[in-house]
Amino acid sequence: MNLILLKPDDFTDSDRVCLTGRHYDHIKHVLRAGPGDPVACGVLDGNMGSGIIASMDAARVTMTVTLNQEPPPPLPLHLVLGLPRPKMLKRIIQNVTTLGVKQIYLVNSWRVEKSFWHSPVLTDEKLENYKILGLEQAKDTRMPVIHKKRFFSRFVKNELPDLAKNTRCITAHPKADRICPARMNQPLTLAVGPEGGWIDREVKTLADMGFVTYSTGPRILTVETAVTCLISRLFS
Repeated sequence: MNLILLKPDDFTDSDRVCLTGRHYDHIKHVLRAGPGDPVACGVLDGNMGSGIIASMDAARVTMTVTLNQEPPPPLPLHLVLGLPRPKMLKRIIQNVTTLGVKQIYLVNSWRVEKSFWHSPVLTDEKLENYKILGLEQAKDTRMPVIHKKRFFSRFVKNELPDLAKNTRCITAHPKADRICPARMNQPLTLAVGPEGGWIDREVKTLADMGFVTYSTGPRILTVETAVTCLISRLFS
């Protein structure tokens, strides 16, 4: 945790907060901070800055905060992700949040098991927890938005054209001959399939929408590794 991420309920005044639970534990046991010490903090979907510890007892810490810094800029990226296995999804959401992705579309695919859509990992509460962990790691405050799309064809035909407009569109696929370009640093829409990749029909559907297919090279990567690799490569 590199940033104490504050929520409105933490504020007892306009510039004063009271923290308990894991934030208190982190300040006391990890940072080993005490009264008078500064702590990096930010308010969810707002500014960042620092807090000065005013007091601390056995269960809570109070701080006076100054929040006058903008969070880091988001990546100009729409990430379209074939719903991965639940255990992998947790890490992917945290990782892409750390990298600055703010628009994530979880979509169905022929290779996505139906049971994945009923996993407790997909509850809004769980997903928010994973995003918060990513924000705290990256020292960011802007919460990503996750869109759940159960019908691939409906999403691709009815919604994808608008969200991908004025962006360069890329499909990641392990069978592609072309290697993904590097340092593009421009608005992108990136479609990454589930484990095993998109099926040929899905690749063609995306190609018909203007998506160009690339791979990460000769090595076959897990979805978790591929997503991080691609985003790092495209926005290095």
